[in-house]
Amino acid sequence: MEYYIDAEGKILGKLATEIAQLLRGKNKPSFVPYKDEGDVVIVKNIRKIKLTGKKEKNKMYYRHSGYLGSLKTESFEKIFARDPEKVLKQAVLGMLPPNKLRAIQIKRLKIEK
Repeated sequence: MEYYIDAEGKILGKLATEIAQLLRGKNKPSFVPYKDEGDVVIVKNIRKIKLTGKKEKNKMYYRHSGYLGSLKTESFEKIFARDPEKVLKQAVLGMLPPNKLRAIQIKRLKIEK
């Protein structure tokens, strides 16, 4: 089954939880955590996602290569202007459980521009 979600005017975190639940299949009565019974989720209008408060200016994303002194920081505004898909995918990944099913489930997230 496919779900179509229009992200226009929705808050990033609430949208990510909704998508994560659909990807895991938690909306189905046959849900068990060790099976992959989720659905395909197609999201459109992601450029019109909102954040609450001052997060658009203050939210930072971090990445580290493992070498000393190599912590990189980048603001939400820069990443969102360059690639809004990355922001949504990062938020959904954070809401999926860190197990072997996570990589399979995130592949069912399709983003339309």
